[in-house]
Amino acid sequence: MIRGIKFASIPVTDQDRALAFYTEKLGFRLVTDQPFSDEQRWIEMGIPGAETRVVLFRFGEEMKPGGNMNVTFWADDVEATARELKSKGVQFVMEPTREEWGTAAAFKDPDGNCFVLSSRC
Repeated sequence: MIRGIKFASIPVTDQDRALAFYTEKLGFRLVTDQPFSDEQRWIEMGIPGAETRVVLFRFGEEMKPGGNMNVTFWADDVEATARELKSKGVQFVMEPTREEWGTAAAFKDPDGNCFVLSSRC
């Protein structure tokens, strides 16, 4: 039986730059950073209070950075979280918008990967 998502992989070009963004700006915590191959490391991060982890990985031609990711992060207060992230230099491509189902916004990481930030419900 499937019990959850272990991790979501995010394509990046520069693992050090990506690690700094996700830990310093988004507040993720480093779980592991170890050699994976001659070209890259396995960088796994945790989101405070969540079981799902995020992996920063270089996929080469298979999956290039800079597109819309099928990953949505949630926050108790999307508008306050967006303000906090903007104050840290995070670029938003969609301002928080209230809808019948909740509030959502969208932001980019340094590689141009676009993520949705949504209310939980």
